[in-house]
Amino acid sequence: MSSQVPQIDEIPPTQLRDELALDAVTSPRQKSITIGAVCKSLVQEFPDISISKIRYLEDQKLLTPRRTPGGYRLYTQGDVARLRTILRMQRDEFLPLRVIRQELAAGRQGDPDPAPGRSPREGMRAWRPSVSVRDATGALYSIEEVLEETKADAKLVAELEEYGVVKGELRVGVRYFDETEREIIAAVAELARYGVGGRNLRVFRSSADREANLLQQILAPALRSRNPQRRKEAVEALENLAAVATHLKHLLLIRDLRKIVR
Repeated sequence: MSSQVPQIDEIPPTQLRDELALDAVTSPRQKSITIGAVCKSLVQEFPDISISKIRYLEDQKLLTPRRTPGGYRLYTQGDVARLRTILRMQRDEFLPLRVIRQELAAGRQGDPDPAPGRSPREGMRAWRPSVSVRDATGALYSIEEVLEETKADAKLVAELEEYGVVKGELRVGVRYFDETEREIIAAVAELARYGVGGRNLRVFRSSADREANLLQQILAPALRSRNPQRRKEAVEALENLAAVATHLKHLLLIRDLRKIVR
């Protein structure tokens, strides 16, 4: 779970005025723009964008804009593209900043152009997969490495294994976890801070199993196909359906949570 991000600018009026004043003297031909111009360029896609939010992401070492001798931030088009990618990962994939930092370090770029032949059918919305079901890097992490990186309690991990939330892989007497299970443990460790234990997570596991089985039924024939192209298209369709299902669950959860706070 990411840290709370400030949404309201708490900037001295004179400082804000000075920074925004640079917008007026920044030529459109220049490669760098001010933080105020960055906000203006992104506000249509991200209505809650603010100068303080951008500064917060900079404090978290996710952005490193150039500084003028007077200390003003100047952002290149590459900086803006990186910021857009960060904001999309927060909004669309609900990733914590720690994971976003890892994604960027691994070379994650912005949304790619649609692959040839994959344009959505007319009248249909194009969904960007928020998860890849293809093979991961294959990296494995020992229980000691997982505990150190996630700050989870060893008893919590044992409980997750007991309830089938994670399984791990036993090699020469040592249990290892892949990247996905490591992130599951990290997420559960955050929930554990609020008293959520392994037995409480059975509802998540059951829901995930039912959804996976449903998507499998929909695409089973194509996924079992011996035709490489048909199987490739089926995997892409599976990722697309997973993105739709994830978004739907998020919307349903938000709807129900809003009822609680009314």
